[in-house]
Amino acid sequence: MSGKAGRVGVGPDATGGGLIGADELAVLEGDVQRALAAGRTDGLRVLGHGEITLVLGWPPEDPQVACKRLPPFRDATAARRYLGVITDALAMLRAGGVDVVDTELHHLPAPHGRVVGWAVQPILEPATLGPAVLRAEPPSDTHPMLEAVVAAVFGVCSPRVGLDAQCSNWAWDGRRLRYLDVTTPFLWDDRDRLLLDLDTLVAALPAPMRAVTKRLVAGDVIRKYRRPRDVLVDLCGNLLKERLDQWVPAWVEAANRRLVPAGAAPITEGEVRRFYRGDARLWAMMLAARRLDAWWQRRIRHRPYPFLLPGRIER
Repeated sequence: MSGKAGRVGVGPDATGGGLIGADELAVLEGDVQRALAAGRTDGLRVLGHGEITLVLGWPPEDPQVACKRLPPFRDATAARRYLGVITDALAMLRAGGVDVVDTELHHLPAPHGRVVGWAVQPILEPATLGPAVLRAEPPSDTHPMLEAVVAAVFGVCSPRVGLDAQCSNWAWDGRRLRYLDVTTPFLWDDRDRLLLDLDTLVAALPAPMRAVTKRLVAGDVIRKYRRPRDVLVDLCGNLLKERLDQWVPAWVEAANRRLVPAGAAPITEGEVRRFYRGDARLWAMMLAARRLDAWWQRRIRHRPYPFLLPGRIER
């Protein structure tokens, strides 16, 4: 790999000495490249995964930071532009009252002239992560985390800013609510143009699916993240994925306390379950297509598959 690496600090603790050094991140990227060549993640410290990519711990023997790798960019200009949109989106979230975990955004050279982006955050106590908090306590629609998340949704969602409020994107320590998800910036300009680079977002999909998915995503799929009611339906549906079904009535009640006085139709549990079934089918189909593409690239074309795939996802 050749070229110049870069770092952007986001948050009060991210602009000083840094969460991770450039040399350390280059070592981690080298580990990822070896994992991609082998088609296995055995040598990586996997902390968790989303639908698109994995979160890796560094250093692997005693992780202090969580590192999320973005899909490769075509060049450094595209990487800086995408990371700049993330920076602007996080500033808008903070202005709306969302406490975003301190984050560093990096870009560094990758094979074949590409540039890869990384988002790096300090590791938080596992017990403070949203799903763990809910598993540790009996359901209650007046739980302070629920009230804080619903308030954050109403405080920030607008024609300019969207939010993915799923419970896995939050941390709660009993007093402070913090937001973790930074790599998909839902931000629009004053002419209602989405600033997120959709080519980067769909890059992890097989080539035949990208154009169709881009048109789908550019429509109502992403726009729902700026409408509080749709955001809260999505949040409640994600509880089913997390095996937190018993919490759905409490979240529905907490959401409706804000939605109904604002003139919105109340959310129902049946609606949540119907939404989740459709959402789960869509993500399962895309992951199956990516696994087929990985098999095709490795076994037939004898090329490394350039993305880290999550393991089995229970839905």
